[in-house]
Amino acid sequence: ELEITESIAMQDLHLTISVLRTLRSMGIQIAIDDFGTGYSSLSSLKHFPLDKLKIDQSFIRDLVTDSYDAAIITALVALGRGLKLEVVAEGVETQEQLAFLRSIQCDGVQGY
Repeated sequence: ELEITESIAMQDLHLTISVLRTLRSMGIQIAIDDFGTGYSSLSSLKHFPLDKLKIDQSFIRDLVTDSYDAAIITALVALGRGLKLEVVAEGVETQEQLAFLRSIQCDGVQGY
């Protein structure tokens, strides 16, 4: 698996897409890392050949107490699932965060 960030990938869009397609044709899975913090999140989902969406930890940190973070995460999980991407939440540190993510059917979690 290769993880790329939106900010790096957007520097040369055409080259990035070409390289990612080549890698994917070789059987390498592509994940977009730190999703939600880069230049053009939705554009990257539309153009890049992706397998996995990794939600940035900045949205996870306060999701139990911040209704905006909870709403954003819920929407991102639904978006990723709708696009047939595996969705992983980064920076999960508490049982409450894990319980919330399970309740919205997030595919996976990653600690910090």
